[in-house]
Amino acid sequence: MPRVIWKGSISFGLVTIPVQLFSAVSRKTVRFNQLDAETGARVRYKKVSSADDSELPSERIVKGYELPSGDYVTVTEAEFEQLAPVAARTIDIDAFIDLADIDPVFFDSAYHLVPDEATAKPYKLLAEAMGEANKVGICHFVMRSKQHLAAIRPVDGRLMLSTMVYADELVAPEELGGLDSLGDIEVDERETAMARQLITALESDFEPDRYTDSYREALLELIERKASGDTTATVAAPAPSSDTVVDLMAALEASVAAAKEARKRHPAVAGENAPAPSEAHADGEASEPEAEQVRRSA
Repeated sequence: MPRVIWKGSISFGLVTIPVQLFSAVSRKTVRFNQLDAETGARVRYKKVSSADDSELPSERIVKGYELPSGDYVTVTEAEFEQLAPVAARTIDIDAFIDLADIDPVFFDSAYHLVPDEATAKPYKLLAEAMGEANKVGICHFVMRSKQHLAAIRPVDGRLMLSTMVYADELVAPEELGGLDSLGDIEVDERETAMARQLITALESDFEPDRYTDSYREALLELIERKASGDTTATVAAPAPSSDTVVDLMAALEASVAAAKEARKRHPAVAGENAPAPSEAHADGEASEPEAEQVRRSA
């Protein structure tokens, strides 16, 4: 049974709706402990002073912020408490906006918002009104002594909350190398037309069950085999060489052909014999409108 992470109320205008917050994601990470290779005993960590390697009791440990000079500014627990945001049990909606206006890079963790049975009606009212208006609510609240920016969105008659990062936490593209030269690169129209065909050939509805963590599954299979006494060595597939020079046009044509063949085998398109107008012909050439466009640009 999922555990309640936070309890409080959604507040917008003079309306308050009691809710509970549940995590919408259950991570499936395979966790390991560090062991002594000779004895199999767990490896433990101790908190020691870098001055003399002596182990320190908890009461002697304080938090310090390192300055560029290498010195530290210490902050006491009392000072942390004075600066901590007021732990009000409300999710305050500041504005309703279009979901399309939010870049997905801002979203962090997702949660389910569940109403109290006694106040389910205003919850449903808010969910339906937001759904009809196609809006999400930008809000803020305090959880675990941290103030969060978040978005509440309607999903199939219920509400979900996604915490968001702040604007000053985003890494600006200008800080990265390798992007400045993109403006100087010229792309051939024939390559662009073939890339569009590849995108069309790979168009599909999102089916999350089709995607699995193959590494985690292989790791669990290895653990199960070794636990049962099978010591057969696992042979890793060779990594592809990064030094290979690729003929971009040939790669695009081969990709289009492979994608169209895969679509024929997919259950969603089984029995479809006529290709879409925008798809490439079987011989790998562009469709008539795109081929004409290529000839005009030549």
